[in-house]
Amino acid sequence: MSDKRKSNLIKFYGIIFFLVISKVNSIQKFSEQPHYTEVNPNQDALLACKIIDRKGSCSWQKDNKPVGIYPKKYEWASGNSNAIGSQMHSSDCSLWIRKATLEFDDGFWECQVTASDFITQDALTSQPVKLVVRVAPQKPKLEHEGQNILPGSNVTVDAGAIATVKCVSHYGNPPAIIKWFLGDQEIAPLHPQINSSEPDNPKTWSATAVVQVPATKERQGMILKCLAFHEYYSARTVGVEAKMDVRYSPTIKLQGSPQIDLEEGKDSLTLRCEANANPPASIVWRRAGRPEIASLTESLQLRPVSRRDSGLYSCQAQNSVGTSDALSVQLDIKYPPRIIAAGPDRLITATLYSQAVLECIAEGNPTPTYKWVQRITSQGNVWLERGRESRLVIANVTYDFQGEYECRANNFINGQKRSSNSDTISLQVVGAPQVLRSNSSLYQVIVKRGESASLTLVVCADPRPRHVAWEWGSLKLEAGAGIGRFRVDDVTQDKREDCYLATLHINQADVQDSRPYYLVVENDRGADRHSVMLTVEGVFPETLGITYFLGITAVCAAVLLILICWCVYIIRNKNQNKYKATDKDSEKTDLKPRHDLIGVPHLEPTYATSSSARFHLPTQRNIIHGSPEAMKITHQYCDDLRQRLLLFRYHQNVDLNFRYNIG
Repeated sequence: MSDKRKSNLIKFYGIIFFLVISKVNSIQKFSEQPHYTEVNPNQDALLACKIIDRKGSCSWQKDNKPVGIYPKKYEWASGNSNAIGSQMHSSDCSLWIRKATLEFDDGFWECQVTASDFITQDALTSQPVKLVVRVAPQKPKLEHEGQNILPGSNVTVDAGAIATVKCVSHYGNPPAIIKWFLGDQEIAPLHPQINSSEPDNPKTWSATAVVQVPATKERQGMILKCLAFHEYYSARTVGVEAKMDVRYSPTIKLQGSPQIDLEEGKDSLTLRCEANANPPASIVWRRAGRPEIASLTESLQLRPVSRRDSGLYSCQAQNSVGTSDALSVQLDIKYPPRIIAAGPDRLITATLYSQAVLECIAEGNPTPTYKWVQRITSQGNVWLERGRESRLVIANVTYDFQGEYECRANNFINGQKRSSNSDTISLQVVGAPQVLRSNSSLYQVIVKRGESASLTLVVCADPRPRHVAWEWGSLKLEAGAGIGRFRVDDVTQDKREDCYLATLHINQADVQDSRPYYLVVENDRGADRHSVMLTVEGVFPETLGITYFLGITAVCAAVLLILICWCVYIIRNKNQNKYKATDKDSEKTDLKPRHDLIGVPHLEPTYATSSSARFHLPTQRNIIHGSPEAMKITHQYCDDLRQRLLLFRYHQNVDLNFRYNIG
């Protein structure tokens, strides 16, 4: 093929391509199609429809039927949309619908444009769009189990079940949008709402939404609300509501249980049995062990409490759904002790050294503790504890136990002590005398030498003592008597009943008075004897030197006496046959003891203490023989020696007592 021919073909195809491209660019198309539109009745609505490169004619269809242009009803938005002008590429086919009505204007609308030419076939038809002329729906209604829920009524369901509730809104256009709320919380429906046209008015709709609510006690009384949303409502929403009436069996709570002790006659108590139930429950109070009902109200009142109110109380609630468990409270009413009996009698007589039993019975809550006390009048009305049991057993009765007794019962209520005392019980002891030995300080008396000593003991006896005396050594002084430095008082009454004071006085006590002194008491039932130790102090250290000197002198005198006696014995043997019988008789007379010539005091052995040294001098009157002068000399030496020995014995006693006391 020649180059020229090729060039012509290229030109030809270029012209055809240019013509095709030009043709494509000139095809008319939508720049804006109509869309879903809502309008209130008697208001104007604009259905938009705009075309690019429009060359055809505009028209509209409603529900697949052509619609004409009518002044004041259907009008072009641009004035004359079918005129072909210089602005064909931006032609406007939008349509005004004046004073829209449900009957004529509600429906599906389409915008149509005819083809540019027969060959192009570029006619246009928009998607059908809904023009909705609004109609406000009726107020929604609730249905439960096929029954309408009237205003003020409830959705009644048992706890644990599921309440299925329907909300229906009729005759709305478009259909209302339904939402559910439980309290303030939005809840989801069982499935999306169902919209359906009304059979008697097909252009309006009913909207139906269903919700399922699990019934629990916590949802009792909550508000279930259905809200219908619609633009034609003045407030945009209209709602309907019902209260959840969840029925459940009672549960109870006990209020007012005492936290402290309740005291009889002082405190009051109110117990409350609060029931949580729907429908409301009836309350029953019962007391254990009793068939009758204690109360049929929520409150059980005890004003004031009494010991008879003690016991186990329980409350229970019941309604048409069921019965609650029972709750119990134990009441233990406290009361102070009260002594019922104490004895066996107000006056009890017991024999000395026998057994006596006192008993006390008391009531109280808590159980009382017991204490037996004895009044000690000798110590300023002091009470001495004798026992801590309800039964006081005195196994060995002495005069110490004679007197007045009280039984004391105690308990504690709220930390405070409560007490009750019995009438006094008098215990009288009869029997032989008994010298009381309870005070050890009475058993020993210590005085200085030269001071007066008083020895006192308490003796108890019933009947009264008929004989009271003090004894020491070989001496015995009756009550009311005296001898020398010793005097015994008459017995006097002690502070205690049937008890007496017996006192021995010793004036200017000396060392040799240190010894035990015995009190002897007798009555018609027997006797008793007890001692008091007297210790006389006051030997000074310089006395010891004199004692040693006298001791040495006494030893020397004893040696001298032995020598003299030996000499006398020899002389007597030589002159044995030279004396007459009359001389012998005079000799015997001269040999009698001459105690009255001794200058030292005569010391009765009964005054000496048990530690005193006792000296026994051998008597030689029956074996000594010689001249009267010799015998006189001998007796003088013997008397002098006896005097020295007695003086030595005296100082020995002083020394021994001094050492004993300072030791």
